[in-house]
Amino acid sequence: MPNSPEIKALLFDVFGTVVDWRSGVARDVGQFLSRHAVAIDSFAFADAWRRQYAPAMEEIRSGRRQFVRLDVLHKENLLKVLADYGVDNSSISAAELDELNHAWHRLDAWPDSVEGLLRLKRHFMIAPLSNGNIRLMIDMAKRAALPWDAILGAEVVRAYKPSPQVYVDTVEILGLNPAEVCMVAAHNSDLAAARQCGLKTAFVVRPVEHGPDQQSDLHAEQRWDFAAVDMNDLATQLGCPT
Repeated sequence: MPNSPEIKALLFDVFGTVVDWRSGVARDVGQFLSRHAVAIDSFAFADAWRRQYAPAMEEIRSGRRQFVRLDVLHKENLLKVLADYGVDNSSISAAELDELNHAWHRLDAWPDSVEGLLRLKRHFMIAPLSNGNIRLMIDMAKRAALPWDAILGAEVVRAYKPSPQVYVDTVEILGLNPAEVCMVAAHNSDLAAARQCGLKTAFVVRPVEHGPDQQSDLHAEQRWDFAAVDMNDLATQLGCPT
């Protein structure tokens, strides 16, 4: 590849970068709330659920809690959000709560993601580097037709981004050097952590990941190796033909 001769693999953040988590979660939440006649905005609920994501993982990153997979954290966070909204879940079956929790397994890709990933796959190894667990990543890939070469979930390294161990161990699993791997993300903090571990970096802007009033990650905040408007733009910058 003329623009990046050293890169052999691309690793992708998934929630927000490859898939639209907010719309997918709100869709399933809306159906759940409607069945139970609960008057809560489904997008507000999805946002509240997502806000529990980082604090829950921080308990593990800090060492205060042993590693558990993201499905477990999502379920715990769901119960917290239901309680915060005053929803009595005592009459809701465990099976229905599990089904709602699996909304994160049923997310749709951004319109450009699959085409861009297919272009990139012809020239690079591509895999998710997500905090999602393996089963979650497999289910999502099957639903959204994400053409990964491998599924690398958080439980492979038993740590959560942005812990350096996540990036370093994943590169080692692929049998590559950090400079041969490019982290692709819509989140500047993810790329900053990857760069500290020696990886190349590519920013893909997703200006409505958090909805129409998004305030964060609207532009590249550092001079990343690549900055793209979508996956197809990134593929073009990396020299991949259409």
